Amino acid sequence: MQSIFASTAFALSAVVTSGLGQGDDNLSGLKGPYLGQTPPGMTAKPFAPGIVNTEEWGDAVSFSPDMTTVHVSRWRHSRESEVPENATFKKAGDGWHKIVVPAGTRKPSYSPDGNIQHYRAKYKERTADGWSELKSLGPVFEAIDIMGLTASADGTLVFDEWTRDGNGVLRYSRLVDGMREAPKPLPKEINTGLWNAHPFIAPDESYIMWDGEREGGFGSNDLFISFRQPDGSWGDAINLGNKVNTDAEEGGPQVTPDGKYIFFNRMVLPVSGEGEPQSDLYWISAQIIENLRPKQ
Repeated sequence: MQSIFASTAFALSAVVTSGLGQGDDNLSGLKGPYLGQTPPGMTAKPFAPGIVNTEEWGDAVSFSPDMTTVHVSRWRHSRESEVPENATFKKAGDGWHKIVVPAGTRKPSYSPDGNIQHYRAKYKERTADGWSELKSLGPVFEAIDIMGLTASADGTLVFDEWTRDGNGVLRYSRLVDGMREAPKPLPKEINTGLWNAHPFIAPDESYIMWDGEREGGFGSNDLFISFRQPDGSWGDAINLGNKVNTDAEEGGPQVTPDGKYIFFNRMVLPVSGEGEPQSDLYWISAQIIENLRPKQ
């Protein structure tokens, strides 16, 4: 089965964040981090209903490392839905402002130090005046249809590949003596099953999370994690379990820059219970990672 999340990578155009968009909604009544939302515990719950999660669109999110900017990209659920309203939420004092950005704007994936914004095979570097022009990781990266890419603190990139048969592999590329390695496939412990996509590597490279479909799962796509072993290899994939995974399709895991929460998408029916499933954004305590981490 090819994941519904694959379509989101190609529903968004090549436009990238270049500045503020139109409209500036004052959300000063939402106090504190995470758009003023009450954090979850060990039960996953929708993130910011009516603000980020909507009935009209699917949602994907990324956070700036200082947690003062939240980028939200949206895509259509059906031909009948409206044009998606992408948005950037910026912290203003204790509250937030919502800034609408052009439809098709890609959300960046930040390096842990906040100095690089990644947009699949391209990136921007922080400058004294803001951000550089888009640069390319190189032809070998451009030749891969990347949907999701994240970076570790040491500059290791992990990323996926969209293919029509759903059998793309997860790859990594390290920085060695300041030079970017050619991409290499991650091992079979990770690249097994019908679908592997949307990887997230921990800043310290102690684990990788991703979504995939394999035997023994809860239904469609599930979220998995592999921990770095003492010898530097990657351990067997571990299903994140029924606190996260259901018989629905889960995908796109990421951990907030402060390390406290996992965000992910789940395909669910609209509140009415009718129509096609839509992709809602959920969050849960990242303690689940520590509960699964092998004891040394």
